[in-house]
Amino acid sequence: MSKTTSEKKNVVIVGAGYSGTAVASGLSAKLDAENYNVILINPRSFAISLPVCVRIVVSGEQKLEETSFVPLDRLYTNDNGETKVGVVSRIEQAEDGEGGAVLLTSGERVPYAVLVLASGSLWNGPMNIPLPEDEVMPHVHLWRKKFEQAQNIVLVGGGAVGVELAGELRDTHPTKKITIVHGGSQLLNPTYPTKMCQGLEERLRTRNVELLFNEYIDEIPAEGTIGVITRSGKVLQNADLVVNTRGPRPNTEFITSIGGDTLNGQGFVKVKSTFQLLAHENIFAAGDIIEWNEQKQAAKTKAHSEVVIANVLSYLADAPTTREYKGSTEVIIVSVGKNGGMAYFGYFGGFTLGDWFAKLIKSKNMMVPMWRKWLGY
Repeated sequence: MSKTTSEKKNVVIVGAGYSGTAVASGLSAKLDAENYNVILINPRSFAISLPVCVRIVVSGEQKLEETSFVPLDRLYTNDNGETKVGVVSRIEQAEDGEGGAVLLTSGERVPYAVLVLASGSLWNGPMNIPLPEDEVMPHVHLWRKKFEQAQNIVLVGGGAVGVELAGELRDTHPTKKITIVHGGSQLLNPTYPTKMCQGLEERLRTRNVELLFNEYIDEIPAEGTIGVITRSGKVLQNADLVVNTRGPRPNTEFITSIGGDTLNGQGFVKVKSTFQLLAHENIFAAGDIIEWNEQKQAAKTKAHSEVVIANVLSYLADAPTTREYKGSTEVIIVSVGKNGGMAYFGYFGGFTLGDWFAKLIKSKNMMVPMWRKWLGY
């Protein structure tokens, strides 16, 4: 006789980004549906690949919004899983450490035997995609209009988002003035070699994007303000749209409800090499939110999810959680518009590849076909 839903143990995953969907899909294929419910909680019924958003918020020419917002209905093996649309506001871990529940902003309480946290990052400016589904496209159209109306655009932050957004803006608006203000002495960050950073700089300068290094804009001016002053006093007097393209912060505020020594000072989740929380054996974390000395990227997803899946299965079988994360080689592809960019691979001492490779793998379509395949489409 099969068990009722209430008799089964819930394995709850929070967040349908790259890590959350990988874990949900993997556990769906490996857990016995007679004994376990796989529940993926996400603010929307579809998943959004954030890398493609730098193009979507600038232009609808490729209509990528029609293909890159992918439903989650094909994620599970043999329908062994469900997506619950909601936002987690609180975690209630059982005092004995055996299970707990997550509380949604709707008031619904979802019990769990195992909890996997993969809530991702909170971004800034145009990349700060709203959580409610019905607000996503209004946000996109609003930013397209802002970019269309502006004549002198300043991007605050020269990491991957700033570089890629500059490339998209130049593709769509060939005559507008575009400036990147970056606190470092070269683009990206010190993880990446000078050849990579300077190669991107050359590509942007060739496309008439101005770069200001070792400069900071501490506060983004209110809309309608003309001009902005850097921390050192440099005046960009005609800037009519200043855009925050700084890096993200981890989406972990709700995790503080567990209490104890759960987050570090920057808000990242402290984990063991098994990706279990330090004080909670039945709670795992993966993706951008973990405290680990590596760049936060979707490229780490496969390695993260494999560790989590293996250890969740072991935990549920009352076996030791022995799978450990050893780190990942740094890999990045940064697009500069639809036809260019650069890639860096940390293998064999590190090497870079140029426009032809960036276009082939990413720039042409922002990897949307790969994203759709990832989710079963």
